[in-house]
Amino acid sequence: MKFPKSMAACADLLYDLRQERLAADKVAAAKKADEQELMEHIINNLPKDSGGAVGKHHKIETYNDQKLVVKDWDKLYAYIKKNNKFELLQRRLGETACQELIDDKRKVPGVETFTVVKISLTAAKGVKK
Repeated sequence: MKFPKSMAACADLLYDLRQERLAADKVAAAKKADEQELMEHIINNLPKDSGGAVGKHHKIETYNDQKLVVKDWDKLYAYIKKNNKFELLQRRLGETACQELIDDKRKVPGVETFTVVKISLTAAKGVKK
């Protein structure tokens, strides 16, 4: 991509690119909704144990998959601590809860902040798009 020479032109280009991406996101979201609706139709209407259905270039069939769900978090946490099985959890900080503690001037051990540079893009005064 070739960037404009002036930062003012970069601001306008950033806005234009963002608008194009947002429009494409809306199209993609609509396609994803159509895809999900069709998959639900297939699941609800394809006869079970039928071997599926074969089109001109693709075949569909349904199958069962097992998913895990925690029924008792206290028991799970106790098991994890007792057996040192922390790999059963994902390593991700609850940013909102952590930030609330930091905002209340409470230190969260092992957590520190760092600065991220971001861009603010707003309409210029007196200019209509």
